[in-house]
Amino acid sequence: MSELVLLLLRIGFLVLLWFFVFGVVYSLRADLFGVKVRKLPAEAAGGAPAAAAAPAAAPRAAPSPRAGGAARVNSVSKLVITSGPKAGLELPLGTEPMTIGRSSESGLVIRDDYTSSHHARLLLRGDSWAVQDLDSTNGTFVGGKRISGAPVPINIGDAVKVGATTFELRA
Repeated sequence: MSELVLLLLRIGFLVLLWFFVFGVVYSLRADLFGVKVRKLPAEAAGGAPAAAAAPAAAPRAAPSPRAGGAARVNSVSKLVITSGPKAGLELPLGTEPMTIGRSSESGLVIRDDYTSSHHARLLLRGDSWAVQDLDSTNGTFVGGKRISGAPVPINIGDAVKVGATTFELRA
């Protein structure tokens, strides 16, 4: 082979090596710092975050004749974060399901390394609330036990852990 061909091959391999190095650095940066999350218009203007601007609680149904079991709609009015980055935050509950996760589209946005984009869903099933894990990496825990698959009923005061955040339902 001529020296010109060898020189071009060397330069080609050097360029290919630098593309590989930049690809690895970009991947590491995305893993360490996450992807850039766009802010909702209310957050950008200095207003309340989307989770705090959740719709007000709907009127409660009449008391259920059924006793005990899961928390009833008429007795649950809010979700309270008891530990984690947003400890003390109270969100009113309506009748619509609430997605919990890192995504800005979630009803309750939790930005920590242990929470998936769409981690869990809090939903109303009949006259009781339930939580469902959405195939998250680190799992969702109710009363210290990991849940998976089907929605699990939760009672008032049950500790539900999503990532580094713990919350409970209250009257």
